[in-house]
Amino acid sequence: MNLNQVTISATDLQKSIAFYSILGLKLIVDALPRYARFECPDGEATFSIHLNKNMQQNNFTTVYFEDDNLDDLVLRLKQKGITFMTELEDKSWLWREAHLQDPDKNTIILYKAGTNRKNPPWRIN
Repeated sequence: MNLNQVTISATDLQKSIAFYSILGLKLIVDALPRYARFECPDGEATFSIHLNKNMQQNNFTTVYFEDDNLDDLVLRLKQKGITFMTELEDKSWLWREAHLQDPDKNTIILYKAGTNRKNPPWRIN
């Protein structure tokens, strides 16, 4: 089994498309006003957004995007006006992360884990 895509809800697809395009995702399906789909710049996964005008204020979706050049990516995004909730930080679980939110307050974590993503020192054999 392999992950094909993650789909999140959004109240304004135009704003979300602009946001995720700035993050570096490539728009491959534009079915406005109800749906959009992106390719991730690395790997085979895709990311989708569907319109949901009745979303609750408390959204608990968290999406992780890994980038080998994380520090450069965060700097470039800040230069493009993206606001981060946290600065880059080395975590105790051996990942480097920075947190932000999309226009609908979904939490986005940009990170670099390398081999520790699936093979941390404490992995169960």
